[in-house]
Amino acid sequence: MASLDDWRQRIDEIDEQILRLLTERAKLARQIALLKQQNDLPLYHPEREGAIFARLTSLPHDPLPDQAIKAIFREILSACRAVMRPPRVAFLGPLHSFSHLACEEHFGTFIEALPQRTIQEVFREVERGGADFGIVPAENVAEGPVGDTLDALLQTPLKIVAEVLLEVQHCLLSKAESLANIHRVYSREIALAQCRQWLQTHLPQAEWISVSSTAEGAERAADDPEGAAIGPRRAADAYGLQVLAERIQDVPFNLTRFWVLGKRMTAPSGVDKTTIAFSVPHRPGTLYHALSVFAQHTINLTMIASRPARHAPWEYVFFADFQGHVQDEPVQAALSELGKACLFLKVLGSYPEAIEVL
Repeated sequence: MASLDDWRQRIDEIDEQILRLLTERAKLARQIALLKQQNDLPLYHPEREGAIFARLTSLPHDPLPDQAIKAIFREILSACRAVMRPPRVAFLGPLHSFSHLACEEHFGTFIEALPQRTIQEVFREVERGGADFGIVPAENVAEGPVGDTLDALLQTPLKIVAEVLLEVQHCLLSKAESLANIHRVYSREIALAQCRQWLQTHLPQAEWISVSSTAEGAERAADDPEGAAIGPRRAADAYGLQVLAERIQDVPFNLTRFWVLGKRMTAPSGVDKTTIAFSVPHRPGTLYHALSVFAQHTINLTMIASRPARHAPWEYVFFADFQGHVQDEPVQAALSELGKACLFLKVLGSYPEAIEVL
């Protein structure tokens, strides 16, 4: 019968084999990156990475769960991308915000993280070439679409190249010893709104103070002995705070969707989603007729929202998500018909549909 040392020796041998294969993979990835650069091809392909995960999880991997396989290979892909140069990714900062977490869950940890103060600055950093990609919040299941992101998409040449679904678990973070000692709560306005009932029940004495990000809220709470922040657990360690309460959001399963921004349209993956913006004449039935185009072509709408148009009062721009890629024939036919009914139509991006919650 094998001893513990025998099993450990076998594991050491396997680890060495894994290391040799990882080194070989990184060298091949570097050659592919050089070839892409010579041919002016994008280094990052969301549709390709999705196919890699799908293929690997279809292979035998018991007793490892699918989630473990994806987590392991997400970091392998991230490390191999960084062999040439880590991708520069702008996001709503500071560090340790939910946007930062979404960034690492999507790209892995081998990135150059570029925290920005506002959503508009994320767009500008990618537009000017200071970042290769940006990540911005798109919508939350409790509060709906993020207006600043939708407004910025109307003005930018950038495209949505991928989406990320993140379960947002809000914690109450503070240096105070008890809830009774807390008189101020710092966080993003949307995070405060998502925890409204909990705050009213457990901290009726506290003032709510809106800041630009959950991470900034943690910074403020770290300097305020009577303050607390709403944010991710990881921010507690980063700013020297205690976790006084967990999962304080009013919606138990609190999902936020993030969009990845880039300069090139993503190629079809086979399971895609497209986001558009459009406006129609302010007459009875115009919106109905515009949306009926999708039903006529058997295209499933997954989201519709509106924002005030900037050029005239009581005029609106509509945003819609639907399943399919802009290169698909039914989508092309639907958009051609839709364009005839619209005053304005803009394709904001086609990208792999996120199925897994990170």
